[in-house]
Amino acid sequence: MSVPAEAVGQPKKAATAAWIGSALEYYDFFIYGSAAALIFPKVFFDESDPATATLLSLATFGVAYAARPVGALFLGHFGDRVGRKKIMVFTLILMGLSTFLIGCLPSRHQVGTLAPVLLVLCRVLQGISAAGEQASANSMSLEHAPSHRRGFFTSFTLSGTQGGQLLATLVFIPVAALPEDQLLSWGWRVPFWMSVAVAVVGFVIRRKLDETPAFEQQAASGDVPKLPLAVLLREHWADVLRVIGGALIASVSTIFTVWALAYATSDAVGMSRSSMLWVGALANLVALGAIPAWATLSDRIGRRPVFLVGAVGSAVMMFLYLWAISTGNYPLILFLGIVTFGVVYSAANGVWPSFYGEMFSTRVRLSGMAIGTQIGFAVAGFAVTFAAQIAGSDGTDWSAVALFTAALCVPPVLAALTARETHKIPTPDLGTRASREPSRAETVTA
Repeated sequence: MSVPAEAVGQPKKAATAAWIGSALEYYDFFIYGSAAALIFPKVFFDESDPATATLLSLATFGVAYAARPVGALFLGHFGDRVGRKKIMVFTLILMGLSTFLIGCLPSRHQVGTLAPVLLVLCRVLQGISAAGEQASANSMSLEHAPSHRRGFFTSFTLSGTQGGQLLATLVFIPVAALPEDQLLSWGWRVPFWMSVAVAVVGFVIRRKLDETPAFEQQAASGDVPKLPLAVLLREHWADVLRVIGGALIASVSTIFTVWALAYATSDAVGMSRSSMLWVGALANLVALGAIPAWATLSDRIGRRPVFLVGAVGSAVMMFLYLWAISTGNYPLILFLGIVTFGVVYSAANGVWPSFYGEMFSTRVRLSGMAIGTQIGFAVAGFAVTFAAQIAGSDGTDWSAVALFTAALCVPPVLAALTARETHKIPTPDLGTRASREPSRAETVTA
């Protein structure tokens, strides 16, 4: 039986839409991280106490992660009820709007304590949007992909995320180089205002994408659950716990992107803002190639071993990276930053979209991924705030932060060790009872 020409190109179209949409969406999300570390302590909080201002600013970064589990419940439900495409379009518009509004907010000097309150409200909207973004894009890519290349095609969501982070960093490099008065008055607002273009471009791209065959078949057969959450908790509760544990690996990203940046540019180390932003930019550039490479390897040898390399390796490399920052040796910081975030962390980052998505059936895939990842990401988001406290009153105890980050890598390791390998299971069979039961070989090995 011949396959329609339009169906042949759908995996590439889905992967491209996931890449571009995630890049644009996470451009918005990550410019907030850079601003929270470098600018917001002086714009929205009390400058007379710099340490407290920085702590409060980093806490607002974590607020979006606290909102994400709530958004995941809502968007996961509707994603499994009405389809992946509608959620992908909605999340992009919401992120673009909330980010643009941040760029319009008055400062603390203008409206007092109302300024940080409005900032937190906009950040909550960002978190709700991000809650459904990756899960819907991952579900779309996975359900369009050939069974033997699911790892490769779903990795485009995460390489898009890194692309968005790279774009956000590159935008902030010239902004951070502005004179202090211009930076704090209007300069920091420009990257946020650019989110209008983000929303328009993303809307056009995602509107042209077809719904997945798996969801359309399910809808046609009347098998769409009225309460996906009930089905998820009844049939997949163990996998949800695994995804929550696995998602804590994102702590490596938030510590690297936000806390390490704030630490390196503090008076204790004295690195310039621009030089440290270049570390993140080059690391993300390397990640753009490393993520699909690791994902392709997972299509050959399995999801678990590649994910474990990323989780264990990240725990070790964060010690080395934060130590390098403490020395103030920029070439060493640059090299270890690229290896840590661009190469090693990319192993886990590139494989988790397929690894998590393959744990669930079509009926609850978006809900399972959204709820599981966003609860884990909520912890990861506040890891920055905890790191700021663990680092001591002067913010220089990098070894304690490194140990804290390594501890957060333990649950992802346990999640991978207890999960079933799924890379060879046909897509229609994913998440079924038969696919979750140990094979004879696994039983003998155990």
